Amino acid sequence: MHIERVKIPGAFPLIFIIMTITAMLTWVIPGGRYERTVNQDGREIVVDDTFQLVDRDPQGVFALLQAPIKGIVQTARIIAFILLIGGVFGIIDKTKVITASILRAAHRLEERAYLVVPAGMLLFSVFGAVFGMSEEVIPFVLIFIPLALSLGYDSIVGISIPFLGAGLGFAGAMLNPFTIGIAQGIAELPIFSGIGYRCAVWGVVTGAGILMVMRYAAGIKKAPEKSPVYEQDTQRRERLREEEAEQVQFGTGHRLIIGVFFLTIAMTIIGVMRYHWYIDEIAALFLGMGLVSGCIARLSLDEIAGSFIAGARDLVGAALIVGFARGILVIASDGMIIDTVMHALSATISRLHPVFGAQVMFIIQSVLNFFIPSGSGKAALTMPIMTPLADLTGITRQTAVLAYQLGDGLTNMIVPTSGVTMGVLGMAKIEWSVWAKWLYPLVLVLTLIGLVLMVPPVLFRYGPF
Repeated sequence: MHIERVKIPGAFPLIFIIMTITAMLTWVIPGGRYERTVNQDGREIVVDDTFQLVDRDPQGVFALLQAPIKGIVQTARIIAFILLIGGVFGIIDKTKVITASILRAAHRLEERAYLVVPAGMLLFSVFGAVFGMSEEVIPFVLIFIPLALSLGYDSIVGISIPFLGAGLGFAGAMLNPFTIGIAQGIAELPIFSGIGYRCAVWGVVTGAGILMVMRYAAGIKKAPEKSPVYEQDTQRRERLREEEAEQVQFGTGHRLIIGVFFLTIAMTIIGVMRYHWYIDEIAALFLGMGLVSGCIARLSLDEIAGSFIAGARDLVGAALIVGFARGILVIASDGMIIDTVMHALSATISRLHPVFGAQVMFIIQSVLNFFIPSGSGKAALTMPIMTPLADLTGITRQTAVLAYQLGDGLTNMIVPTSGVTMGVLGMAKIEWSVWAKWLYPLVLVLTLIGLVLMVPPVLFRYGPF
C-alpha cells in the first residue's frame, strides 16, 4: 500500500477548512427540523415524517470562532479520557515494563513473526465485533508499535494490529451492542437478529483488511526505507537498541504490572458487556492501573505525577482535535441544516432501485461519519429516517441496519473527527495526514467491498433471522 507522497493538509487545517465550508453552507441551505422524542432507552431520536422548513440561522465569523470552544465543551468527557490514558501510559512507560516485555516477546516470536499480524488483527477484530472495542484499543498502541519494530516492521503495522483489527471487527460486527443493538432497537427488529449474514460480512471485511496489511508488512520487512514513517521509526529503533543495551530485565515487578494490565482489560470487557460501562468507568480502571503499577515499580509520588503529566502532554494535540472537530457539527446544528440534508438524501433514496438505494444508504452513513463519528449518536439521527424509508422502497429493515453498520465502521478508521482515531495517532505520535495517505487505498477497497455486500441482502430479502 505504499503510494507516492501527496500533500494533504494536517488535521487542524483540514478541520478548520471544513468548519468554514459548513458555515458558508448555512447561508445557502434552507433551515429544517425534524421533531424529536425520547425512546424507551432514554435516547433522543428523530420522528419520521415530521420534517418542516424553518428560518435558517446563518453562521458568521463569530459563530465560526466560537464553534471549537463549544465543541470542546461537548466532548469534554472524551478529551479527558484521551489525556488520562496518555498520562497512565506515561507512568507505565516509566516502569520499563513495555521495553522489557517487548524485548522478551521479540526474541520468542522471531521465528514466527509472520503470524503476529494476522493473529493479532483477528483477535482484536473479534473484540470489535462482539463487544464494540473502540476507546479501549488506545492503550494497546504503545505495546504493539515497539513489538512491530522489534520484528522488522514499522509503526504503521504496530497501529494496524490493534486499531485496524478492532475497526474491521466494529464495521463487520455480529453482536456489537453499541451499533447493532441500538440500530436494531430503533428499527424494531429482534436484537442481534440476522447474525448469519453479518458473520459472513465480518469474515470478508476482516479477511480483506488482514491480507492488505500482511502484504504491506512483508514489503516493509524487505525494504524498510519505503515506510512513510521510516525516519521516525529509525529513532524509535535506536531507542529500543539503547534500552536493550541497558539490559532491562523482565523481573517480578514487570510480571505483576502485566498481571494488573490484563486484569484491567478483563474487568473492562466484563464491565462493558455486562454493566454497560462507558468512558467514566473505563477511565477509572485505567487510572487505578497506572497508580498501582507505579507503586509496584516503587516510583516516588513525584515520579508518578511527572510521568503522568508528560504522558498527558503528548496527547494534548489529539485531544484538542476532537473538540475542534465537534465544532463542525456545532455549526451545522446551530445553522439548522443537518435535518434538511437528511431529508433531501432520504428523498433521493426513495427514487432509486432498491439495490442502489441500499448502496446509497451505506455511502450516506459513511460520509456522515465525518460529522458524527459516534455510532450511537448516528443511529439515533439516521435510523428513525432510514427505517420507514426502507419500508417504502422495498428494502428490508435489516438491510438498512447493515448499511448503517458498515457505513459507521469503515470510515471511522480514517476520519480526523474520530476521537479514537486521533487518540491512537496521538499515542503513536504519527501525523493524521501521514496515516490518511497510507490508509485511504484500504478504505477505498473496503468501501467497494461494502457496496458489493449490500447487494445480496436486497436480492434475498434479508430478514430478521
